[in-house]
Amino acid sequence: MSSTPSPTATDEISWVLTPLLELPGVLHAVIATGDGLVEGASDGLERASAERVAAMTATVHAAARAFTAAFTDAERPRLAQTVVESDLGYAVVVPAGENTSLAVFTSPDAQLGNVAYQMQLQVAALGRALASPARRQEDDDRS
Repeated sequence: MSSTPSPTATDEISWVLTPLLELPGVLHAVIATGDGLVEGASDGLERASAERVAAMTATVHAAARAFTAAFTDAERPRLAQTVVESDLGYAVVVPAGENTSLAVFTSPDAQLGNVAYQMQLQVAALGRALASPARRQEDDDRS
């Protein structure tokens, strides 16, 4: 019997990125806290780059929320996703639970609908994993 991934270690939460990185056109992925810290990152992304992405993810997400609020006068709108398009590809950020975001970077020819759908599936899986209590050692001893 396997245990549920623990949210306490960066490497243990990165499993959520694997299905995203298998999609055609997805180049990198990062799980970031709301204050811009790396919770998990794709293997191909250097640590310094992952840290910059996490910091910018928090900034972009906050700016998109403020931008939406300016148009709507809503006090704290809930974002579904933020997409930045460039000649190099797309950066997509989605909320991934309390104080967490999931960000991916794709090539320009990636199928954004498929990427967005898979991101939502992974956010749901991450939410279930983080909501599950961690197994205690004594539970393992009884098995």
